[in-house]
Amino acid sequence: MVQTKTIPVNVGVVLDDLNSRNGKIWLSCIKMALSDFYASHANYKTRLVLNTRDSKQNVVGAAKAAVDLIKNAEVQAILGPVTSMQAGFLINLGDQVHVPIISFSATSPSLNSLRSSYFFQFAQNDSSQVKALSAIVKAFGWRQVVPVYIDNEFGEGVIPFLTDALEEVDARVPYRSAISPSATDSQILEELYKLMTMQTRVFIVHMRTDLSSRLFAKAREIGMMTEGYVWLTTNGIPNELRYLNSSVISSMQGVLGIQTYVPQTVKLEEFMPRWKRQFQQDNPTIIDASLDVFGLWAYDSAFALAMAIEEVGTATFGFQKTNASFNSAVLESFEVSKYGPELCQALSTTRFEGIAGDFSLVDGQLQSSNFEIVNINGGGARGIGFWTPQNGLVKILGSSANSSIFSTPKSKLGLGPIIWPGDSLSVPKGWENPTNGKKLRIGVPVKDGFKELVKVTKDPSTNVTDVTGFSIDVFLAAVEMLPYALPYEFIPFAKSDGTSAGTYNDLIYQIYLGNFDAVVGDTTIRGNRSLYADFTMPYTESGVVMVVPVIDMRNQNAWVFLKPLTWDLWLTTCCFFFFIGFVVWVLEHRINEDFRGTPSHQVGTSVWFSFSTMVFSQRERVVSNLARFVMVIWVFVMLILTQSYTASLASLLTVQQLQPTVSDIKDVLRNGDNVGYAENTYIYELLKQVGFDDSKIKMFRSFEECDELLSKGSANGGISAAVDETPSMKLFLAKYCTKYAMIGPIFKSAGFGFAFQKRSPLVPDLSQAVLNVTEGEVIMNIENKWFSVEKNCVDNSSPNVASYSLGLASFWGLFLIAGVASILALIICVASFLHKHRHILMHPDDSRASRWRRIRAMFKMFNEKEHSSRMFKSPQQRDGIAGAVVELNAAASPNNNWPESPRSYISNHADFAEQATPSTGQVSPEIVSAVDHEHAITIARTC
Repeated sequence: MVQTKTIPVNVGVVLDDLNSRNGKIWLSCIKMALSDFYASHANYKTRLVLNTRDSKQNVVGAAKAAVDLIKNAEVQAILGPVTSMQAGFLINLGDQVHVPIISFSATSPSLNSLRSSYFFQFAQNDSSQVKALSAIVKAFGWRQVVPVYIDNEFGEGVIPFLTDALEEVDARVPYRSAISPSATDSQILEELYKLMTMQTRVFIVHMRTDLSSRLFAKAREIGMMTEGYVWLTTNGIPNELRYLNSSVISSMQGVLGIQTYVPQTVKLEEFMPRWKRQFQQDNPTIIDASLDVFGLWAYDSAFALAMAIEEVGTATFGFQKTNASFNSAVLESFEVSKYGPELCQALSTTRFEGIAGDFSLVDGQLQSSNFEIVNINGGGARGIGFWTPQNGLVKILGSSANSSIFSTPKSKLGLGPIIWPGDSLSVPKGWENPTNGKKLRIGVPVKDGFKELVKVTKDPSTNVTDVTGFSIDVFLAAVEMLPYALPYEFIPFAKSDGTSAGTYNDLIYQIYLGNFDAVVGDTTIRGNRSLYADFTMPYTESGVVMVVPVIDMRNQNAWVFLKPLTWDLWLTTCCFFFFIGFVVWVLEHRINEDFRGTPSHQVGTSVWFSFSTMVFSQRERVVSNLARFVMVIWVFVMLILTQSYTASLASLLTVQQLQPTVSDIKDVLRNGDNVGYAENTYIYELLKQVGFDDSKIKMFRSFEECDELLSKGSANGGISAAVDETPSMKLFLAKYCTKYAMIGPIFKSAGFGFAFQKRSPLVPDLSQAVLNVTEGEVIMNIENKWFSVEKNCVDNSSPNVASYSLGLASFWGLFLIAGVASILALIICVASFLHKHRHILMHPDDSRASRWRRIRAMFKMFNEKEHSSRMFKSPQQRDGIAGAVVELNAAASPNNNWPESPRSYISNHADFAEQATPSTGQVSPEIVSAVDHEHAITIARTC
């Protein structure tokens, strides 16, 4: 068998201390990676030859080792160095000589800023974990976080990324605590004491375990590992937790950390015991050695480098002279690697399944993976959840993102149970009052009037200031609902003589200047004020209103009886009176003697009958069924209309009609009247924006002065309207309810709120407390206490500016029904009449009469009585009418060219008439009607 010739390729390894535990572990992982790689790829022609150097744990030692490896050993790549500071120098060296620098433990994001194509970060970048840390901060609602980091390149590199990530979740960094790598215990204590005096209780620690062990020990010593504190750590500490002794771990109880997650694959499970056996054989003096994530990355780094070297080719690797200029005299004698660019390209495209997970690079960096959230308790770390770039915080890997994780209660987050410092199970709120005993300095406004809102009194004998009022009671009620004690003191915003020290804007600005921690009072939430302070949720109604005098409009109008109905309803009702009268006349005049007579009599009777239904006093009877149908509906309409009119008129005459003198701020401006505003408020600026001149704007300091100005009126040097916030004007109306009314809101406003320093952690807690106060009975009790209304007062907050008049819109349905019924009755009546007398219009033997003459005859006949109606015949005259009509027709003379009149026709046939009425000797109405009917036919023929 022919043995394949292999090509040795020199690579360098730079570690901190080859004799230390970590140095030996990482070197053993590199050697085992090469052994495994060539065992599974025996046909490969290249073989890596390791050249190890010790950096002596400093930058100079690392630089010296790298120079020696490149110049003397002519290595094609360097694995290491360990720290980010050492890597910073080696990156520049690798750029100059085209030798790739591969670090499996340098995690600082600042290394990326060097933008070197010859540097490969085969470790997880520290900037990848800031999203996980900010997700935890957001999940628990902490608003302020203090980073505690080592003062070197490793510590400073992640701070900008961490600050940006925290700002994205609305968390502020009020202070940065940088601790020197060489800090003494006393210096660490001094920094911790400084942190204790601050309000923030959430700390993120980013440093190596050698410094963090001392930090946590001192923190426990001075009581900073007790209930109320929150300690978060980056992955550098949990990743190396197994190397710490039990005393160090006991000082870290309750710490929440981020740990790089390594999936438990079959490959890893097979590798771990094999590595442990090999390491124990090589290092028999080291007992219970364990492998951390950096060892796994060291294994994958060597594996990837072997793959890339093989991919570049089998040619002899070496260096060549170049014309490139170097930055130092030491490097001038260096040669440049011939295959450096090809090797960098091969490393960039390397992909495989490593023992630490998927191995792939993006811009020379290991792809970001998942993190495990751990809680340090007892003798180690306990996993409570995970963070993934895709789903954020989850309790179990592979589950979908918890969409409600930030809206659910803190105790129900998608994480396992957490034991906080001090063995507490309750989530710390993230801030406390400083341990120096400093109380919250709360500024309160001082003013002469409106003392129901805020009243400041000072006892001259004891020099004690007492602050009361509606706003103060709301604040006290909100503080009582907080789950913790809040020490505070009220400080009046006043001059030495006790008068107000400025406007409300000046008062809010004191928070920005640091003179006050908060402001409590009738302070309106305004956009310009929010630039200097944060406000809680409003605790009062919003809006700016106007208070104006009112006058009682009762009995001041002679035509008040017309007001119950609007003009369109009056007009519609009158039209229907005439219409209904006409309909009844049409239906009744031929069959009802009450609707007969001269034309004027018939018109008067019809109109009188229709109008009399308004008071149900009509004396005429209706006999036709159609008229009765119409009248039933119309009487129902009139019943509803008259009852509504009576009720509306009664309200107009009895209920107090308070009408404001003006209903719009524009009316005041247009009339040139004066307007008033409360002292030291922003209302003056609003009035100026509307267009009021300074001479028309008057200030009042109290309710009494406001009442005096309104009573005088603008013509007498007073004001026509007073403008202020809704709560203030409600107080005013509670005292002067019978004289004034409130109009508006005329301007928008956010209402009263409590002001605090920007990004104060108190704001969300007090906002929640304010909502709880305003949603329950507490606010009602406070309002009843301060906004008490006199017994004889009525609510004039919405004056009676609306009319009591009833409009057509309320009754159009009734009129529609009455109109449809009337028209339907008319159609039936006319159709019946035309059908009954259709032979007149369409007589076949009547060739002489024109159609128009027949129509006129029909109208004339429609205006005459219908003698066949029951109203015009007696019971004895109901028989034989039809036969009499027939005989009369037969007796008519056929030789007459012109028809006789009805009366002559009857007298010429007296014998028949006498036979028809033997008892009376008179012609019966039925016969006359029949004769009239025949006479109408004759008229139509003659015409």
